[in-house]
Amino acid sequence: MSGQALAEARRYARLWRVSPFEALLAAGAIDEEGLYAAVAGTLGMPFLRRDVRIGAGARFPECLTAGVVPLHPDGQGLRFAIAPGVRHLGRFMEQHARWHDAGVALTTPRLLTGLVLRAFPRHIAHLAANGLADAAAALSYRGQMSGLQIGLLALAVGVMSFLLVRAPAAAFGLFASLCGLVFIAMVTVRLACCLEPPRRPPRRGPEDHALPTYTVIVPLHREARVLPQLLAALKGLDYPPAKLDIKLVIESDDATTAEALRRRTLPSWFEVVVAPPGLPRTKPRALNLALQLARGEYTVVYDAEDVPEPQQLRLAAGHLAAAPAHVACLQAHLAIDNVDDGLLTRLFAIEYAVLFDVINPGLAAFGFPVPLGGTSNHFRTAALRSVHAWDAWNVTEDADLGLRLARLGYAVEDLPSTTREEAPARLRAWLAQRTRWMKGWLQVCVTHTREPVTALRQLGPAGTLGAVATVAGTVLTALFFPIFLVTSVLMLADGSLFTADAPMRRVFAALGLTLFAAGSLAMVVPALIGLRRRNLQRLAPYVALMPLYFVLISFAAWLGVIELIRSPFRWNKTEHGLARTSETARRRTDPADMAVRPVRSSRRSR
Repeated sequence: MSGQALAEARRYARLWRVSPFEALLAAGAIDEEGLYAAVAGTLGMPFLRRDVRIGAGARFPECLTAGVVPLHPDGQGLRFAIAPGVRHLGRFMEQHARWHDAGVALTTPRLLTGLVLRAFPRHIAHLAANGLADAAAALSYRGQMSGLQIGLLALAVGVMSFLLVRAPAAAFGLFASLCGLVFIAMVTVRLACCLEPPRRPPRRGPEDHALPTYTVIVPLHREARVLPQLLAALKGLDYPPAKLDIKLVIESDDATTAEALRRRTLPSWFEVVVAPPGLPRTKPRALNLALQLARGEYTVVYDAEDVPEPQQLRLAAGHLAAAPAHVACLQAHLAIDNVDDGLLTRLFAIEYAVLFDVINPGLAAFGFPVPLGGTSNHFRTAALRSVHAWDAWNVTEDADLGLRLARLGYAVEDLPSTTREEAPARLRAWLAQRTRWMKGWLQVCVTHTREPVTALRQLGPAGTLGAVATVAGTVLTALFFPIFLVTSVLMLADGSLFTADAPMRRVFAALGLTLFAAGSLAMVVPALIGLRRRNLQRLAPYVALMPLYFVLISFAAWLGVIELIRSPFRWNKTEHGLARTSETARRRTDPADMAVRPVRSSRRSR
C-alpha cells in the first residue's frame, strides 16, 4: 500500500466523513479480504477466508444484521464467526479484548453473507418469495382469485350472457355505461395531470459529507450483453463510493451472466448476490432477497439496461431528506434511449413521455396512488421493509407496490431526473413484454379488490378515484375500448345490428363516440405535452398513430387474460443489448441540445 494511496484515502475520509477503513476500500488501496485479514492479524484473531459449517443456532436474516454466526464444532475451538461492517471496524478494534480467547474468528461481510446464503437456501428462497404473502395474504397475488371474487365474476358473466341473448342492446348499453364511468374518470385524471406544471430539479444535491449510504439493487438474468453498459453507468454515478452499496443479483443457474461478472474486476462497493433456487422465478423475488442485505438508508432499483443520470442518487437523497416521513418513494422519469430503432420504439417513446413526464408527476402532485415504473424507484429502506417489499407472485410488482404504499398511508413523489432504457424494437418482443405487463395489471386488480371495503377506507375518496382511473382504467380501456368504438360505429351505421328502437341505438352510439372523442383528446394532449417536456417534438407526427399502437396494447391485454389463466406466474423475459441507436449519444453530440442542456461534471470529490 503506497503512501500516495494512504494520503488519498485520508483525503476521501475527510471529504465524505467516513471511517478511514471505508475510505481505504473506496480508494482501491486494499480489498476487503486484505483489510479484514490485516485487522485480524493486528488483533491476533483467527481469520476465516474459507467455507466453514454454520451451527444450528443461526437464523436468517438476524445473523446478517448482527454480523455474527455460530459455527459448527470442528475441533479447532472456534465458536463464532464475526464480520463487523467496515464503518464499525474501528470500534471493533477498540473493543477487541472482549473477543480475545473467546473462540471467535474474524471474516468479511461478503464471506459471511455467502456462508449464510449457502447454509439456508430453502429458508431464504421462501422468505424472498413469500414474505408479503405470509404476513398479509390479502395483499399478495399468491392466492389468486378468492372464492367470493370467482363467484361474483361468474354471476356477472352469467347475467351479461343472459341479457346478450334476450336483450343484446340493453346488455351492451349497461356494460358500456359501467365501463364508461371508469373511462370518464381516466380521461378526467389524464387531462387534469396536463395542467400540473413540471417540477424543476435542483441545481445540485447535498454535499458529499451530508449524504447517507445508498443501496442500489440491479436484478440480472441473462444480461451478459448489456453488462459493460450497466457497469459503466453504475460507476458513473455521482455519489461517494464509500457510501454506495450496489447489489447485482443473479439466479443460481445463470452461468452466462455469472461468468461475465467473474471476468470483470468490480470495485469494493459492488457485490454479486446469487439468489438460491426457488419459485416463482420473478424479478421481485430477486429484489426481496437483495433487500434483506441492503445497508443503505435509501434503496433504488435499476434494470440491467438502465442508464440513469449521474446525479440521480444525489438528488433523490436530498429530496427524501427534506420530505415528510410518509413520503416513502420517489419515481424518477424513464425515457427510451433507442428512439430511432423503428416505428415501434418511437411510439414507445411517446408512451413513456406521457406516463413519466405528464401522468405520474400529476398523480403524485394530486396525492393519488402512483403505479411505479419498475425501475428508478428510490425508497426509504425502512419504509419499504415495513410494507413487506415486493410481491414475488405479481409480474407487475411495481404497479402493485405503488398502490399498496398508498393503501398503507405512504406517498410517492416525483423525482425530475431521467433514466434511459432500451425498448424492444421487434413486435414479438414488445408483445411478450406488454402481455406480461397487462397480466400483471390484472393481478393488481384482483389483489386490491379482495377486500374492497378495506381498500376504500385506506385510500379514501380521492385515492379511490385515482386508483380507479389508473389501475381499473388501464385494464378496462385496454380490454374494451376498441370493442366499444367498433360496436358504436356499427350501431350508428347499421340499424339492423340490434333490435332496440332507433333512439336507444343512437344514445348508445353517441355515448361510444363521445367516449372515443374524449379518449382521443386524453391521448393526444398529454402526448404533445410530454414530447415537449422531453424535448422530442420531432416525434409529434407519430402521435397520429397512437390509436393503432393502442390496438396493439388491446391485443396484448387479451393475451394477458389468457396467460393469467394458463400460466399466471410466468415471467416473459425481455432481451436487452439489441439497440441500434442511442438518444443519449445523440444528445451528447448535438450542439443544439448541448446549448439547452449543458453537460457538466459535479464530481466535486474526485
